[in-house]
Amino acid sequence: MITWTDDAALLSTRPFGENGVIIEVFSEEHGRHAGIVRGGRSRKIAPILQPGAQLRVTWAARLDQHLGSFTVEPLRSRSAVAMGDRLSLAGLNAVCALAVMVLPEREAHTVIYRRTVALLDLLGQSDIWPLAYLRWEQVLLEELGYGLDLSACAVRGVNEELIYVSPKSGRAVSRQGAGEWADRMLALPPVLAGKGDAANAEIITALGTTGYFIEHRLLRGLGDKPMPVARSRFIEAISR
Repeated sequence: MITWTDDAALLSTRPFGENGVIIEVFSEEHGRHAGIVRGGRSRKIAPILQPGAQLRVTWAARLDQHLGSFTVEPLRSRSAVAMGDRLSLAGLNAVCALAVMVLPEREAHTVIYRRTVALLDLLGQSDIWPLAYLRWEQVLLEELGYGLDLSACAVRGVNEELIYVSPKSGRAVSRQGAGEWADRMLALPPVLAGKGDAANAEIITALGTTGYFIEHRLLRGLGDKPMPVARSRFIEAISR
């Protein structure tokens, strides 16, 4: 029997059999991992298995390639905070949907895990959550091999008037460097380069750029999966 125990954030659940559920969690040392929780739809366990919940999980299986089963211990719930705030609920759904879609299965990504937990712990703080979410997407791209290089112009090497991002290279481009290709460039608002706080409108613009690379790099490499609808709904919630 193979077994391990780890801290994890719950990403998704789906029914299994008469009273069980299959859950997907994002754990610190074992990455995105699925398993069966027997009795997971019972009155005792179902309230624990809410998206975003922080759990102590133990996974066991006869062979490593098997789906296996989880036993779970609640550490903290985030559902009450999320359900009480429209933006938080939309944000939680976006994080969970995107993580399920892009994180490699059973592959540890400690930096992303810690940033994800930190982001989820900010649920309910609507004044800072959109910016925190943008930073999370940037970390996601960086750690999965598609980080943006916004330090200097890819064409001229300067670091003044950097207002574009090349959709091909993910590098910054200056106003002068873009030239006749300006209409094909992505936006580089100051907040994307880490320059302080920003209004929600600027954050939405920045999410348009990170979203391009998520869609055309991460998701295209996974068989052209569509961008999660939950992410679009979260951006709509920011704009209101």
